[in-house]
Amino acid sequence: MSATVDFGHFQTQLRNKKAIGTGLFLQFIVLPFLGFVVVKIADFDEVHGITLLIITSSPGGAYSNWFCSIFNADLALSVTMTAISTILSVVMLPLNVYLYTKASYPADVIESLDWVALGISLAVVVSAIGIGLFLSAKFGSVKFRSFMNKCGNVAGLGLILFTSLAPEGGRITLNGREPIFYYGTIMPIVTGMICSIIISSLANLNKPERM
Repeated sequence: MSATVDFGHFQTQLRNKKAIGTGLFLQFIVLPFLGFVVVKIADFDEVHGITLLIITSSPGGAYSNWFCSIFNADLALSVTMTAISTILSVVMLPLNVYLYTKASYPADVIESLDWVALGISLAVVVSAIGIGLFLSAKFGSVKFRSFMNKCGNVAGLGLILFTSLAPEGGRITLNGREPIFYYGTIMPIVTGMICSIIISSLANLNKPERM
């Protein structure tokens, strides 16, 4: 999706301090805290709890850009936020995961986390955004961006289908869990959206930026 963004718009968004600051506050302060609260209330076991803490501490990636494209939000701001938050998450993600995991589970659980794998994931996202922006600056015609937008939409849909149906432990599991599992995984999304709408509205961001 970054290849569909006008590089000039990306440069403009880099100077959008209010929107960027609001997004970073929501990304690295509000959302990780909401994940921690849900883990404590739902009393998740270590596997599901730590997974949720990692997800809520992670920067926005392919999904956020895809949804912004679908719902006609400020895609340039989304791509800029993804780039900046991914770079900052090199420090903020391990810090939030460490703090909230330590506050939720025994200390020896932290040592079992695969920090190298987390670092590789961040590197992949930064590289993808960088390549997309380079292609946009190099071949930034309307036809090229339209083609890349279609590719991005197909990839986004494919990613949703894959993550929804991918086997868990070698088998597809769509039921058989306690209700609290579903409530617990939905709550950070719902409460995060509510907080983002309220805080971005108080910051007087325009509607595409709030989206």
